Amino acid sequence: MITRSRLVVALLALLVGAYVHAQFGDQPSKLSVEKLRDDMFVIRNPFVPGNTTVMVTNEGVVLVDDKFDIDHANILAQLKTVTNQPVKYIINTHHHGDHSGSNAKMQAMGVQVVASQQARDHMVDGNQPGLPNMTFNGRASLYLGGKRVELYQFGRAHTSGDVVALFPAQRVLAAGDMFTVGADTPQLVDYPGGGSAKEWPSTVDGVLRLEFDTVVPGHGTVVDKAAMRTFRGTAERLKNRVHEMIVKKASREDIATMLKSEFSYADFHIAASLDGLLVELR
Repeated sequence: MITRSRLVVALLALLVGAYVHAQFGDQPSKLSVEKLRDDMFVIRNPFVPGNTTVMVTNEGVVLVDDKFDIDHANILAQLKTVTNQPVKYIINTHHHGDHSGSNAKMQAMGVQVVASQQARDHMVDGNQPGLPNMTFNGRASLYLGGKRVELYQFGRAHTSGDVVALFPAQRVLAAGDMFTVGADTPQLVDYPGGGSAKEWPSTVDGVLRLEFDTVVPGHGTVVDKAAMRTFRGTAERLKNRVHEMIVKKASREDIATMLKSEFSYADFHIAASLDGLLVELR
């Protein structure tokens, strides 16, 4: 039986997903490939959908995130420019359609999809296609062609199912939307998806204890570990600023104005996160 609260969460998640898809998922994206290492690349465009990280091995390809369904053909075309190896695994950093939307088409090609159990549960709630074949909680490792990918789940941040993928030999981290870069991609807390502004900084702390040099954010340009450390400070500041304003009995409108001016929130981010922020950080 579906409880009322579970149904509300599912409906809210569908609304957020529908907005994102209507804004960004109705036309194929113009994609390009950026080389990170001899065996690692990023398929990206300036904003959305999210970045796709690529590791090439002599037994196939591992992808981290696979954009919208409509981007599937473009992803494969970009891959052809760097390798003839087939895709064997996809890791979803979380459940949102701009990171998991091509799952079903990839699975039809024999690709296995891996995600956290919480991300899969959110996909079930949202009636999303392409449910992950394999799930984990906490930590997992994936091996292909003599290379290793380490998967970590440190806690709630953008959603409750956020994971990061570490490529230890290459010292590259694919962070998903736990970490985004640029004023056009502010820190968005998906409360229907189990996100938490309060826990976000400590979740990033766990990631920063890992050994890596290069970070592929969920959205935006590839950066270094220092940039992620700076982002962690911003996440802490957002949490504290909202709490301070609540304690001072600031109005909802004043807090919304602060989020826009200090944290680059747009109207959509206010609509998606502000009520949750007010409840969590009270």
